[in-house]
Amino acid sequence: MVPPAGVSHNQGEVCKLKKALYGLKQAPRAWFEKFSTVIISLGFSSSDYDSALFVRTTSHGRIILSLYVDDMIITGDDVDGINELKIQLAKIFEMKDLGPLRYFLGIEVAYSPRGYLLSQSKYISNILEQARLSDTRAVDSPLELNVKYVPSDGVPLSNPTLYRTLVGSLVYLTITRPDIAYAVHVVSQFVVSPTTVHWAAVLRILRYLRGTQFQSLLFPSSSPLELRAYSDADWAGNPTDRKSTTGFCIFLGDSLISWKSKKQDIVSRSSTEAEYRAMASTTTEIVWLRWLLSDMGVALSEPTPIYCDNKSAIQIAHNSVFHERTKHIEIDCHFTRHHLQHGTITLPFISSSL
Repeated sequence: MVPPAGVSHNQGEVCKLKKALYGLKQAPRAWFEKFSTVIISLGFSSSDYDSALFVRTTSHGRIILSLYVDDMIITGDDVDGINELKIQLAKIFEMKDLGPLRYFLGIEVAYSPRGYLLSQSKYISNILEQARLSDTRAVDSPLELNVKYVPSDGVPLSNPTLYRTLVGSLVYLTITRPDIAYAVHVVSQFVVSPTTVHWAAVLRILRYLRGTQFQSLLFPSSSPLELRAYSDADWAGNPTDRKSTTGFCIFLGDSLISWKSKKQDIVSRSSTEAEYRAMASTTTEIVWLRWLLSDMGVALSEPTPIYCDNKSAIQIAHNSVFHERTKHIEIDCHFTRHHLQHGTITLPFISSSL
């Protein structure tokens, strides 16, 4: 390291670090390697599907530790083991036990007889304050119905910094707010050169959040541990490049645990192709979730149903014969059909009119 100001040294001399300093590029990696070494020495194993998830299973029960930089959540049914673990970690690291989980990385956790409630109401309050909205109006939807946005709409903003900051904050807010996932997906496409029209769309999202600030995501305590998914696509919905949008949500019992709204990488030639690509993305998420749940001690013996409203896409997954209409999406077909044939997923039809 270059010697800091005030330290006398000869020209060309540098400091040799004995430890990683906070703020250096290699500091996060050095910290994680140190923590991993310690936690593995205490009998934990790192998940193959989430490197920051550590699990220890003994005859007394299971302990799960999830790490985010230097913040961690510890849970499990081995209460004595958890208390012992905290004592062992405190001997090695300077730590502070904050007690039962109430607040973590901007996410508020509340308990009730019905289950766990996750929200980000304080985070929303900070976003509204940052946006400096002068009125107190609220709206009942995050986007106007049947409105398509293009880059050429409106007049370019003279200073897009606030737009980019707010959109970045809204992206993080989608952790507990699936109801704004699509709206945030739309406005995030214009962060390079936002206009007054795009700014108005962001303000509408904020006004919607003002009216739903204390809305929470419920994880019922009596929910069964069974996965099910819903997949859909908006074919050629983007008016600029005619790419489709993938949308899916995945439930563990009655708990919504994963969702996504994302523009597809390539243009689909039909609604069936768009739906099938959305189905492939959903399959990818399901495979990962099943592996992750297995590491956490939740064994899923039954295939996971992916509900889709496109019968043609379902037939492609079942059909082993490719032809002119499907040969260009062969990789996705093979991936989805592989897990269909191996019993990882099933593909029941669901009507879009429900």
